[in-house]
Formats: sequence, structure tokens, C-alpha cells
Amino acid sequence: MIGRLIAVVAVLALAGCNVEPRPSQSSKAPVQAPAYVVAIPIPAPRPLPASNAPRPIALAVQQLVRDFPGTAGVAVRAVDEGWTVQANGRQRMPQQSVSKLWVAMTVLDQRDQGRLRLDDPVTITPADLTVFHQPIAYLVKGGTFQTTVGNLLFRALTQSDNTANDRLLRVVGGPSAVRAFIERKQLGDIRFGPGERLLQAGTAGLTWQQSMSVGNTFSIMRSRLSPEVRSAAMQAYIADPPDGAAPLAIADALARLARGELLSETSTRLIISTMESSRTGRARLKAGVAPGWTLAHKTGTGQELGRRNAGFNDVGLLTAPDGRRYAVAVMIGDTMRPMRDRQQLIQSVAATITGYRGPATLTSAGEDGEVGN
Repeated sequence: MIGRLIAVVAVLALAGCNVEPRPSQSSKAPVQAPAYVVAIPIPAPRPLPASNAPRPIALAVQQLVRDFPGTAGVAVRAVDEGWTVQANGRQRMPQQSVSKLWVAMTVLDQRDQGRLRLDDPVTITPADLTVFHQPIAYLVKGGTFQTTVGNLLFRALTQSDNTANDRLLRVVGGPSAVRAFIERKQLGDIRFGPGERLLQAGTAGLTWQQSMSVGNTFSIMRSRLSPEVRSAAMQAYIADPPDGAAPLAIADALARLARGELLSETSTRLIISTMESSRTGRARLKAGVAPGWTLAHKTGTGQELGRRNAGFNDVGLLTAPDGRRYAVAVMIGDTMRPMRDRQQLIQSVAATITGYRGPATLTSAGEDGEVGN
């Protein structure tokens, strides 16, 4: 009876977000349910059993990072077994849109505290628009778009919409609120930057102006900068990223999320199921996952200057057919290698964990989305 009650409440939590539901084989129609949701307390976490990391996985991960031309880091935590594998996992690297996870968790933490509801109304205006990937901008017709906190959360995590994320950031109280969440939950070496507009402008060597949010204005103004200015700005960002994080800290945070240590039961189920619906990064972790496994993830993509890329990531939770779970973070902080090589590294990590030996594991073509994903 208790198990059925928890399952029902979890479904109500997702339906009450006023967001597009995940597609299923039976129906694609939105699920109608009351907006009211209940945050169920979770039991205190049990100590993890002692377990040694599988040697083949450890050796493969270390070899992948060692052979990659550039700065990369990988961390894998077995959520249920307790072992950890990492290679260069303690070096802080640019997160880019991976940082949307911490905004989402801050939103749901405030929901758990009763400080906001996922069906709270939010208005989007031209003053809220950001830069690069922001599909919601097309919905700002007549100067406004009416939505909800839950809808913005869904858009930020599944579409990596920069405007949706920055608007949520304002709802929770700005970057300081997210940093406070990270500190209170003791998430370790994870920084949170100033928001998409200031972060991307600074990386390019620009000073943000709201006019940059319209059309290709940002890219045009960036192209007018001298190569020296752009190179110096990108180097400064890579050397000390304001949104930098260690792969090991991210993998640990995701493992704690999966174990229910960061959010209530319903909020935990909601964020993980939303991450499972992510539409970005089809040629990253997704392409290396063996059949029967489930992936809940968040990508991050930084700007490029010539052949140099600053931040190309995918992090998430892999669940095996038998229910075992693994938190993984693959981060490429600085490289001159083309996108296909970056994708191949991330795919290879997923294939190593899941034991995938499919014929097309490392040959996926381009992927959707733009900078900020």
C-alpha cells in the first residue's frame, strides 16, 4: 500500500508541473492531474557497502583520458556499490550548461521547503532573453509569454534553453541562492557562474548589453573583436572558469541525488525523469549506452575560437537493466580536436561502463543544439 502511494504521488508531482510529459508507447497526450503535490520525506541513507572498482573499467577510463589530445576528466561513481573510478577527476573544468542542474536542484529544494510551487506563474519578456540556444524566444509574441516554474524547469533541462534557465535563476534569488544550495548540501568543488548572459559575454571578451539577445547580434559583435582580445578572454576563462567544477564532485553529487540525499522523494523522481527526457547530446553518452540501460543526463557546450573549444561535457545517471546505477561525468575543458573526436571520448566512457559493443558506437554524426547546451 505504501509503495503504491509513493508511486501515485510521484506521478502527481510530474503532472503538476504543468510541463510537457515524457512520451510513452501508450500515449503522447498530456496527463491531467491536480497541481498539488506532496513532498515525502525519505529515510536516512544507509552506508554504502565496501566494493572495489572493476579493474577493466578503471584501466579503460584512465587510458581514454590519457590518450585524448587536450584537457579532459572522467569520474564514475557506483551509486549502489560504492566504488569510484576517475581520471583527472579533481581538475576544475568549464561546466557550461551542466550548471543548469544546480539551478534545477535549487528550484526543487525551495519547492520542498514550501517557498515556491511548480505551477507558480512566470512571465517572460524581451528583457529576459539571453544568448545562443533559447527556443523560448520564439514564444515571446506581443512582448510576453506566460508560463510556469515547472515548464521553465522542463525546458531548461530537456532543451537546455538558456533563457528558461536564467529566468529560473531570478525566481530562486540569483546566483547567490544557487551557491548557497551547493554549499549547504556540501557538493564540493563545484562553482556556479553569473548566469548565461554575463558568462558567455565574458568568455567572448564582450561586455553584456541586452541588445545582444536579439537575432545574431551577439555573434556579430563578437566577430568584430580583434583575435588578440578574443584569445585572451578565452584563455582567461579556461584557466579559471567561474562555472568550473571537478568531474569527481559532479559524479558524487549525482550519486547523492540518486540515493535521495539532496531532495525529497518526489523532487528526486521528478528531476531524474526530466533528465531522462533530455533532447540534447544524441552523439554523446546516449550513443555509447548499451540496449536496456537508461540514461538521465545533462550536456554542456562552450564557445569555440578557431579550432579551440572551451567546455564539451555530458554528465548523468546510467541505470543497468538489473537496477544498478552509476553516476558519470565526462568533461573536456580545453581541446583543439574536432567535435567528432570529443563525442567519441564521451561515447567511449558510456560504452565502457555499460559494456556496449554495438557497430555504430563511435560513428554518430553531428548533434542538435548550439552553445550553451
